[in-house]
Amino acid sequence: AQSSAIYIVVATLLFLGLYNRDNKLIFLSNMGFATQLHSISILFFLFLLRASWHTGAARTPFACDPQDAATKNLRFCRTSLPIHVRVRDFIGRLTLQEKVRLLVNNAAAVPRLGIKGYEWWSEALHGVSNVGPGTKFGGDFPGATSFPQVITTAASFNASLWEEIGRVVSDEARAMYNGGMAGLTYWSPNVNIFRDPRWGRGQETPGEDPVVAGVYAARYVRGLQGNDGNRLKVAACCKHYTAYDLDNWSGVDRFHFNARVTKQDIEDTFDVPFKACVLEGKVASVMCSYNQVNGIPTCADPKLLRNTIRGDWRLNGYIVSDCDSVGVFYDSQHYTSTPEEAAADAIKAGLDLDCGPFLAVHTEDAIKRGILNEADVNGALANTVTVQMRLGMFDGEPSAHPFGNLGPRDVCTPAHQDLALQAARQGIVLLKNHGPLLPLSPRRHRTVAVIGPNSDVTDTMIGNYAGVACGYTTPLQGIGGYTRTIHQQGCANVGCTSDELFGGAIEAARQADATVLVMGLDQSIEAEFRDRAGLLLPGRQQELVSKVSMASKGPTILVLMSGGPIDVSFAKKDPRIGSILWVGYPGQAGGAAIADVLFGAHSPGGKLPMTWYPQEYLSKVPMTMMGMRSQRSKDYPGRTYRFYNGPVVYPFGHGMSYSNFVDTIADAPTVVAIPLNGHHGSKNTSISGKAVRVTHAKCNRLSIGVHVDVRNVGSMDGSHTLLVFSSPPGGHWAPHKQLVAFEKVHIPARTQQRVHINIHVCKFLSVVDRSGIRRIPMGEHSLHIGDIRHTVSLQAATLGVIKS
Repeated sequence: AQSSAIYIVVATLLFLGLYNRDNKLIFLSNMGFATQLHSISILFFLFLLRASWHTGAARTPFACDPQDAATKNLRFCRTSLPIHVRVRDFIGRLTLQEKVRLLVNNAAAVPRLGIKGYEWWSEALHGVSNVGPGTKFGGDFPGATSFPQVITTAASFNASLWEEIGRVVSDEARAMYNGGMAGLTYWSPNVNIFRDPRWGRGQETPGEDPVVAGVYAARYVRGLQGNDGNRLKVAACCKHYTAYDLDNWSGVDRFHFNARVTKQDIEDTFDVPFKACVLEGKVASVMCSYNQVNGIPTCADPKLLRNTIRGDWRLNGYIVSDCDSVGVFYDSQHYTSTPEEAAADAIKAGLDLDCGPFLAVHTEDAIKRGILNEADVNGALANTVTVQMRLGMFDGEPSAHPFGNLGPRDVCTPAHQDLALQAARQGIVLLKNHGPLLPLSPRRHRTVAVIGPNSDVTDTMIGNYAGVACGYTTPLQGIGGYTRTIHQQGCANVGCTSDELFGGAIEAARQADATVLVMGLDQSIEAEFRDRAGLLLPGRQQELVSKVSMASKGPTILVLMSGGPIDVSFAKKDPRIGSILWVGYPGQAGGAAIADVLFGAHSPGGKLPMTWYPQEYLSKVPMTMMGMRSQRSKDYPGRTYRFYNGPVVYPFGHGMSYSNFVDTIADAPTVVAIPLNGHHGSKNTSISGKAVRVTHAKCNRLSIGVHVDVRNVGSMDGSHTLLVFSSPPGGHWAPHKQLVAFEKVHIPARTQQRVHINIHVCKFLSVVDRSGIRRIPMGEHSLHIGDIRHTVSLQAATLGVIKS
């Protein structure tokens, strides 16, 4: 109610023009008495109107309706019983025909037991989305808060922000569920590694680093699912397991691709975020992918599903296929001879739910043929129904649920939309700032030419897997809030196949005090099932940028909107282009965030979550080559900052600020003893005495504490991202360096803050050998924080001590 009141007051003041650009209230005392009285009357009326809004069409219970005398007292409806008892009772009442119809995303109703149909497929990658059939917009829910695309949010390196976004998204998701417009099972986030810069879906991921992706997975999932023990606010899903990062490249598509991956790369790269998602995020679901891994479809591989996800990681939830994956490995990959074998292989491998109709059609016949047991189906249903019960779907009246009071008033709130703006600001990366040119000044730059195919876009800013935004602020609108603008598109679209509009853009640049070019990509260039052909700006965009910058009367700023990296070497080297910003796909408030950074209301603090390679890099790395490590014999340069040592346009972790920060290590150990598990002190714990198997070390509380003093020596308040890398002792299978910790801190100008960083030795200072075994290298590990270095020597010992 409080947020509703604030919303109405602020909205009305804005409507009446009582707020100025600086968000300062123009007091009623400055108006005549009649105007005051009229305004107060409108405020009071709108407040009463807002308070009277209903919370959406009341959702009738999914199951165990207290109004249904025939079913309300069934054993599975008794909330006082343990969930596993209720699940067993429910499954025991189903016929085989009823069971198989519950194995698919559009699960059928079971009217005789009071169970309604349910659509499992909803999406919430960076806001509630209507991509899946489980969610729709309209009526009391015309839209939902659309946060920046994940790659942009990842650039903030702010784990608490990621969790807070998840919390807000789940508030809106629950509200829409209560209003009958959405489900409770959201197949998000995408935590695949952004292995290749051409991947069309890299925008959906947290980037190329497995540690960052793992932390993102855990924190976003916690935000979505809540922290109420075994009870779920909504059920999240980490996807797509595993080694999935090719959609459609050079005649090879995801439906036919066999990813040949070493045990080493699986363990130290591809599985890392999924493991964190399950073990630390406690995610309720994992989705298997379309592709094969080493000749076996992921959705039919018991080593991946039953042994790893459910066995080693102990998933408390369900495993779902990517949509039609089971049909794909039968129809397209021809992995089995019959559809019944495909259904049997998938369920026996550990698949619990099929996005698609395949299991509903073929599972019963597989049982009749004797290649699948009904007990296997029962096991799959136990996993899905348990999640539904944890969501409260079998608890009767939805309004009795702890989140049953959420409704339309809790969607697109001012606080939620402000968080979308904050996220967009934090994700913007300042790549270049010669002079420094930025920030601009409304006093000196009274007219700004705003040029480019992305200069006045809306949908482009929210990327893919998005919903309907609450509203938009385009770059043109954002800049227009600070100064007068001259707008010219320059290119009809990002394809920019013609120079027909160049003339107007060049003339605008000649007239203006500064020029902002908003260029880049959109979903016509990079998207699901659309991998990129190259890394350069599309079409004639580069030509437009160069001609405009030559003609510009004032300074020129290049703003890049994209999910993947772009080779803008020409702009990096061009002195006429003073500054370059990468803004990703910045969400509904993207234009406001861009303007706030351009004009200094916010100091940029984002860092690149992926390497920006030169175009020439692509000639040496076919997308189909999955290897992370370089191979000199094949002239293969390796992938990501961890294994690639060649030239870059901008490196992973690059990002500038309007202020200057100085890092100093105040305290850190120089020697750390690695305690071993009793009888593992022998030679079989190591490779030539140089590396201890993680399973042989006492890992629980084995960590290194590093205290870093961060001083803001500049004149602007700002946020600083501490990225801590480690270079392990030499070894041809170890990374050059790897991120072991990161921390976001806000530091006012000319002040200092001490930051404590904890580095878990077994998780972050270990490396993986060629057999896929994780080991802790003994010897000197070099920690890198910016330009400073600190060496820590790890030594095997029977008793662990840390020495300063």
